[in-house]
Amino acid sequence: MYLTHLECPRCGREHDADRPANLCGCGSPLLARYDLAAVAEAVTPERFGLRPADLWRYREVLPVADERHVTTLGEGWTPLLRAPAYGAEIGIPDLIVKDEGLMPTGSFKARGAAVGVSRARELGVERIAMPTNGNAGAAWATYAARAGMGATIAMPLDAPTICRRECVAAGADLRLVDGLISDAGRWVAKLVADSGGTVFDAGTLREPYRLEGKKTMGYEIVEQLGWQVPDVIIYPTGGGVGLIGIHKAMHELRELGWVEDKLPRLVAVQSTGCAPVVRAFAAGQDRAEPWADAHTVAFGINVPAPLGDELILAALRESSGTALAVDDAEILADLRDFACREGLLLCPEGAACLTAARHLRAGGWIRAGERVVVLNTGAGLKYPETVDVSGVPVVAA
Repeated sequence: MYLTHLECPRCGREHDADRPANLCGCGSPLLARYDLAAVAEAVTPERFGLRPADLWRYREVLPVADERHVTTLGEGWTPLLRAPAYGAEIGIPDLIVKDEGLMPTGSFKARGAAVGVSRARELGVERIAMPTNGNAGAAWATYAARAGMGATIAMPLDAPTICRRECVAAGADLRLVDGLISDAGRWVAKLVADSGGTVFDAGTLREPYRLEGKKTMGYEIVEQLGWQVPDVIIYPTGGGVGLIGIHKAMHELRELGWVEDKLPRLVAVQSTGCAPVVRAFAAGQDRAEPWADAHTVAFGINVPAPLGDELILAALRESSGTALAVDDAEILADLRDFACREGLLLCPEGAACLTAARHLRAGGWIRAGERVVVLNTGAGLKYPETVDVSGVPVVAA
C-alpha cells in the first residue's frame, strides 16, 4: 500500500492513517495522501487494461493494504455513453454521460461505500453510523452487511422509499428523521458521542476514505477517454464528495505524469431550492452559509450545509470552473427529453447536469467543440415519481 498519511487541507496538520480518523482538530475533513513517486515507478497506465474492470484496478492509489479486507460487489468501470441526439439539440455534439446508475445499489455511492467500508474493516471498526438522503445509506448498509459490520442509518422521512427498503433488507438499524439531512446528522452525532467509541461516524467527509472511492470516477473518465481529459465535467453537488474526489484524482493523475497539465473545468450543479455552494461561489466566498427551507425534486443534492464547502469551492476555482443552480421544472423536462432522445432514464440529479449544460452552452461558457462529461449519479428507476403516467390511456383487453 502506498498510503502514507492523512492531511488537513485547512491547517496542514498530518494525521496517522493507521487508526480510524474523523475530522481534524480544526474541524476540516482529512485527505488521504500517497507516495505517488513510488506509484509511478510501480505501475504504468498500460497495465490497467490487463486488470479486472472494477475500481480496484487502481489499487495503488487506494487505501486498503490487505486485499483480504476488500469488500466488493464488482463496483466501478461504469460506461461513458455518447449522447449525440440530445447533444446536437443543445449545441454540444461531444456530450458524454457517465452512467453511475449501473453501480451496485444503483448509484455512485457504492464507490465510497466499497472503499470506506473496506478501510474501516481493516482498521477494526465494527459498527458505522451515518446520516443520508437515501442512496449513500443504502450503499453503506449493503457493503457493511457484506463486510460483517453493523450499520445505523438515519435518513429524512422524505427520502426515496426504495432506499429505506434497501437499508432494511441489508439488516441495518434504520431511523427516519422528521427533517432534513442536517437534522439526521445531529441525531447521528449524538449517537456516536453516546456510544463510548463503539460506533464510528461514517458521514459525508467525516471519514477520509469515502472520498477515495469517489475519486475513481475521475480515473475512469480519463482512462476511458484514452488517458485524455475532457474540457468540462459537470457534477450534481450536495455533499460534494464526488466533485472533490474527481478534482483530487485529476491532481494525482497530473503528478503521476499520466495526463498533461491541462485539467477539466469542473461545474457544481445545484437546485434553485437548495444552492448554498452556488451562492457562495457567486459572492466570492470561501465558505457557504446554510440554506434555509431547502427543497428540491433532486433529493440527493438537497444538502443545506455541506461539510466540504471549502473543498468544493476551492476545486471550482482551481479548475476555472463554475457553479450553477437550475429549476426543478427544467430538471424534470430535461429528464424526459433526454430519455426520449437517448433511451436512458436519468436520476433527477443527473438530469440537473443536463439542464446546466444546456444553459452553459447557450451562455457561451461551454464553447463550441468542447468535450463535456455529465455525471448521472444514480439509476432513474429509483425515482419513479419523476415520470408522470397519469395521462396514459387505458384500453380494453
